[in-house]
Amino acid sequence: MEISDTLNPKQREAVLHTEGPLLILAGAGSGKTRVLTHRIACLIEEKGVNPWNILAITFTNKAAGEMRERVDSLVKSGAGSVWVSTFHSLCVRILRRFIEYLGYENNFSIYDADDQKTLMKQVIKKLNLDPKQYRERPMMSIISSAKNELIDTETFRKKSGGDWKLGKAADVYEAYQAELKKNNALDFDDLIFKTVDLFRVNAEVLDYYRERFRYIMVDEYQDTNTAQFELIALLAGKYGNLCVVGDDDQSIYKFRGADIGNILNFEETFPGTKVIKLEQNYRSTAHILDAANAVICNNKGRKQKTLWTANEDGPLVMFRQYGQAYEEAEGIVRDMLAQGRNLRDFAVLYRTNAQSRLLEEKCISYNIPYRLVGGVNFYQRREIKDILCYLKTIANGRDDLAVQRIINVPKRGIGASSIGKVMEWAGRQETSFYEGCVHAASIPGMGKAAGKIQGFVSQIQDFARRNQAWELGIRQEEDVPQNRRYGLEGLIRDILEETGYRSELQAEGEEEAKARLENIDELINKAASYCAENEEPSLNGFLEEVSLVADVDRMDDSQDRVTLMTLHSAKGLEFPVVYLSGMEDGLFPSSMSIMSDDPTDIEEERRLCYVGITRARERLTMTAARMRMSKGETRYSKVSRFVEEIPGDLVDTMSPGARANANASSNARYEEKKFDGRQFKPQTVVGGRTPGFGKEFTIQKASALEYGAGDRVRHGRFGDGTVQSVTDGARDFEVAVEFDRFGVKKMFASIAKLEKL
Repeated sequence: MEISDTLNPKQREAVLHTEGPLLILAGAGSGKTRVLTHRIACLIEEKGVNPWNILAITFTNKAAGEMRERVDSLVKSGAGSVWVSTFHSLCVRILRRFIEYLGYENNFSIYDADDQKTLMKQVIKKLNLDPKQYRERPMMSIISSAKNELIDTETFRKKSGGDWKLGKAADVYEAYQAELKKNNALDFDDLIFKTVDLFRVNAEVLDYYRERFRYIMVDEYQDTNTAQFELIALLAGKYGNLCVVGDDDQSIYKFRGADIGNILNFEETFPGTKVIKLEQNYRSTAHILDAANAVICNNKGRKQKTLWTANEDGPLVMFRQYGQAYEEAEGIVRDMLAQGRNLRDFAVLYRTNAQSRLLEEKCISYNIPYRLVGGVNFYQRREIKDILCYLKTIANGRDDLAVQRIINVPKRGIGASSIGKVMEWAGRQETSFYEGCVHAASIPGMGKAAGKIQGFVSQIQDFARRNQAWELGIRQEEDVPQNRRYGLEGLIRDILEETGYRSELQAEGEEEAKARLENIDELINKAASYCAENEEPSLNGFLEEVSLVADVDRMDDSQDRVTLMTLHSAKGLEFPVVYLSGMEDGLFPSSMSIMSDDPTDIEEERRLCYVGITRARERLTMTAARMRMSKGETRYSKVSRFVEEIPGDLVDTMSPGARANANASSNARYEEKKFDGRQFKPQTVVGGRTPGFGKEFTIQKASALEYGAGDRVRHGRFGDGTVQSVTDGARDFEVAVEFDRFGVKKMFASIAKLEKL
């Protein structure tokens, strides 16, 4: 392979330096993924390295997928043997093979945050601790921090030093880990923690992977914590061919345990390190980049570098200060509409999740479709959790949380008293809850419940046999066509039908129940895709994949929607137009960082601002409000110090008088704006303000509608769709429409202005 002419000199240098430790300081938008993928291709086709001796690690499935696609396009053959993985996926693969050395079975479950919280609640109750003093989330945070620092239960207790409260936390940590092991389960932090533990206790396993991964590359190295650092250091300990790519100016996950010292001290940790800086930015305009440099240069704890670009200057950075927060949200929405661009071009970024409420309300008011990143994860929805717990029980009967969730879902008439007896019996026998269900008939006092529990167990065993037969490649029926062989989608459908889950939802007959069934259908689609995309699909493999999915991984860029997300979630993404909202001291930077005695806290906030600025490719607007409600009180704020750090000649601002004139002109334009060939007007509301949730519209109800359920209609923004229902409300008709591109939307008829086709 010839090194691509599209690489700049520094990128080319990084690609060709293949031996020994290498630190690539890659500024925002400097083409680091291009460097990594070309480096992998160079190793294989120029240096003759076996593809299976290369490991590339990143932080998200989305980034790993993009890297995999680029490697496949560059390398003629063998690219599929390169391990391109997230930290957690890598560790799962290792543990599935060797976790028996740590006393677990290889069909272990992976607990998500909800599972952890449920288990922690049980542990606190079991230890007879006051749940008001020992709440689940703080205890989970303490344990997570310990695992990220590779502190086991024994070391944690020693570090408590006789402190009574820390001693109780040690009790919780020990009991929590004991319950996890009893359930043959690991939480997210365990995946890396246990892999490091495995390498430390078993030299043969460590040497096997050192030989396997002779060339290691790590993306986003500034976000690594102690456990991840140790994992990489152990793997690279034999050959030393470790290449890390990162940007200390984008280290924003201290609250998750990320240690910026890992990248700042890399040269000291790995002697002989070659350092290459990628400073040419290909993403943003010059004005946006200059603003980013002006902010971040105020940090002291950083490696010196200055981003530059050959791109055009572009428009100045906009700054708009509004009187109140709701005016800020409306100003952002109106500004987006005035630009006449595709909605997918826009992203509104904010410091805290709470800021999304007003933005969502304004998007709804103006009928603007949006995606909220960081909302309820698809896999956390009730119906999806139910089905996944069935699958977990089939795969790992020792997972008490999964079994207890579904034993009476759908309703089987198994009461809490009977479940309690099974739990007591299992506790006395020191076995799993599921094993207690298997022996329910021999538990005293079970009565008729024993038969119902046995029916549940029989179903699970039957499902497990079918899954095992499928995984062994045995066809269920000779006359079933090849393309309809039993698989995970078939297993899920059988669960839905044979347990009565689908019929119970259908019996509810509500719109919410229908939406839940649609979500389950999407899970079936996911299962089918997983089976099609993997050479050796398995139930455990599917459960691993869905357990490691993040919100960012599920973003659908093809839909024309505005993106609303926190600054932390925006890391690694880019958009043509970005709004940084809430640029106020006390909000961003946060009041805690301002009052902190640790100067690194405010520096992390500044890095977060730098990340937000550099998400923008073409236009950047910063907004603030003089007054904002916080915890039920009105708070007055001054403009963020980060805005003031940007030189005035880079910022476009308006005086209050100029803004009033501009708003008047803008209102006139909005009233007459043509929107996809239809007249568009903002909603008229009580007091002249667009309403929040629960407030009333001032609208004129039509005497009748020209369309009804089943009719095809057209909407100015959402396009064509089918009317599902029309409800005659007191003030207006409420119409539910399933749009061809945007799914089901509910709206008031007088505002929607639907046109019958």
